[in-house]
Amino acid sequence: MFDFFKGFGVTFSTMFRKVVTEEYPEDFPPAAPRYHGRHQLNRHPDGLEKCVGCELCAWACPADAIYVEGGDNTEAERYSPGERYGAIYQINYLRCIGCGLCIEACPTRSLTMTNFYELADDNRQDLIYTKEQLLAPLLPGMEAPPHPMRLGDDEQDYYVLGPELARASAAGERAEQDPVREQVR
Repeated sequence: MFDFFKGFGVTFSTMFRKVVTEEYPEDFPPAAPRYHGRHQLNRHPDGLEKCVGCELCAWACPADAIYVEGGDNTEAERYSPGERYGAIYQINYLRCIGCGLCIEACPTRSLTMTNFYELADDNRQDLIYTKEQLLAPLLPGMEAPPHPMRLGDDEQDYYVLGPELARASAAGERAEQDPVREQVR
């Protein structure tokens, strides 16, 4: 007989509490900083692509979600500092399991994962990301490829001395913009 009132007691006690609801599309909650979401193809500080088209990421993928076709760089059209570049690069997010083995296999650290997690769509074709969608955006001071190498004379300069050369060129640009400050130092 009292079970009836106990059940209504639970109902009435929760009826006037504030509802915990996430307003998902309007209030976009941030992911954890180390969350592995969508992939990104990185660039060198001058804008050249880090991907050399070696296809190791595609071989390492257990779900066969990555397709890479390498192309040869020429002096007229240079996309990466090496001999080759990723001419065609696709990741099929219908198959990707987010394991990160492709990231570990990449010898040039061109492929990383961002913490963007919204990878749902109602069209299957839109979930196959192409190279243009995966490439990191051009930052200030970067030049869209194809262009000649700016951070050294050979591929070794990019991968060993690239960060120092980029910092030196950035400091040189700042000196040109503000010569008085550099004279004071």
